[in-house]
Amino acid sequence: MPRLPAFEHPSAPPSGVAMNAPMDGGLDTTTVLPYAGSRASTRTRRLRAWMVTAPIDVAALLAPLLLTQDYWRGTLFNAVLTVGLFAAGGLYRPRRHISILDELPSLGGRLLASGAVGAIIAALRHDSVPHVSGFMRGVALSAGLVIVGRALNSRLILLARKRRWVEHNAIVIGGGPIGGELARLLRRYPQYGLRFVGAVDAPSRPRIGALPLIGTIDDLEKLADMLECEVLIIADPDCSEADLMEALLRPASSRCDLWAVPRLWGSRSQGGYPDHIGAIPIIKIGDTTLTGPRWRLKRASDVVFAVTALVLLSPLLLLCAVATLLDGGRGVFFRQERIGRYGKPFHVIKFRSMRPADEHESQTTWSIAHDERVGPIGRFMRRTSLDELPQLWNILRGEMSVVGPRPERPYFVEKFSVEYPRYAMRHRVPVGLTGLAQVSGLRGDTPISDRARFDNYYVENWSLWLDIKIVLRTVTEVFRGGGR
Repeated sequence: MPRLPAFEHPSAPPSGVAMNAPMDGGLDTTTVLPYAGSRASTRTRRLRAWMVTAPIDVAALLAPLLLTQDYWRGTLFNAVLTVGLFAAGGLYRPRRHISILDELPSLGGRLLASGAVGAIIAALRHDSVPHVSGFMRGVALSAGLVIVGRALNSRLILLARKRRWVEHNAIVIGGGPIGGELARLLRRYPQYGLRFVGAVDAPSRPRIGALPLIGTIDDLEKLADMLECEVLIIADPDCSEADLMEALLRPASSRCDLWAVPRLWGSRSQGGYPDHIGAIPIIKIGDTTLTGPRWRLKRASDVVFAVTALVLLSPLLLLCAVATLLDGGRGVFFRQERIGRYGKPFHVIKFRSMRPADEHESQTTWSIAHDERVGPIGRFMRRTSLDELPQLWNILRGEMSVVGPRPERPYFVEKFSVEYPRYAMRHRVPVGLTGLAQVSGLRGDTPISDRARFDNYYVENWSLWLDIKIVLRTVTEVFRGGGR
């Protein structure tokens, strides 16, 4: 790959670059070319702000233990609750514009909330006023240290960005005036922590001045991989949302952090905790894959659930195995190849409800719900989904998750991927024992397009609470006998 041109200083305009007059919209259309990254940034590419911020918060919240251990339970509880409130409030999410003054209202509100909860619990557990007041002095001290730590952390992050010790490669999607202005701002102000590596847009867009393109939106996945891109910024692309989403959901593109300039941004329609690059507001788009801390949290919950379920349900599993043996003879378990995350095949384990005539029938028969070879015990187990319980072992092995798109056979994955454009996107996450589509009534002989929509909605809106809701609804379906 040819080496990209480097410039002498981040604030200096690129040599040989045309300086055009601002357009009527007030955006400077200075042409900006991609530029070389710093050597330090190649070693800090995996570093994220929360990796520094979270330890500082925890240290500040636990600092009262250095003075006294009399309130260690309350101090630990306050630390856990505060970090949880910070995470829920987005205080560990990446930001382009960093300022302690921007964070202060949200920090203060959550520190007061956790302190109030701690005070109520301490008052209920202890009748001693001196004990409660001593604990609250520690809470106040830790709150003050959190704010001081956040202020120092902000200065540290800004220093690292300005000296280009930490920067992440960014592709701007959109070659119009907004995209050109974003590229200029990233080039001139390294404190946003992003290195502009190029812009892409639809090939049909007229090239009037501003921003040279390194490719089209169809090339986005290839460019993101080749340029080791970590951030995508949607500015003003000249394409339909369907084409843009198709490009963004491809494997290499979906692994990037996604930011967007909101439409009608002059109307102040966006709320919450605003962020911006220069005077251009941007919003962080939620991850469309389960990676990083989100995946580790989901994986930990899966392991806990699977181990607990295997222990508690072991008598039921034994009873199902005996019933299957009596119903159809030897061969209690049925193993079948399915497609898992990123298209990787694995063998799913189920209690056998019938014996297929051959391997071809096993792989290509869509539904056996009304097959006469299914005995009464097998039919009952399928209707109550008890035949799926051995898949708890697949979950422990990491081949499946408790909640996710249901795994399908290779023959049907290939068939549906051709017929339904977004079907393959459901494999961005681990397949599941149960899923949103299944608890929404889409089981058995139901439209594949509807299943794909529900599965992709789950992927794009995942939360631990969503998993809990789906598990609870699954339990309800089992007791209702709403299976196949």
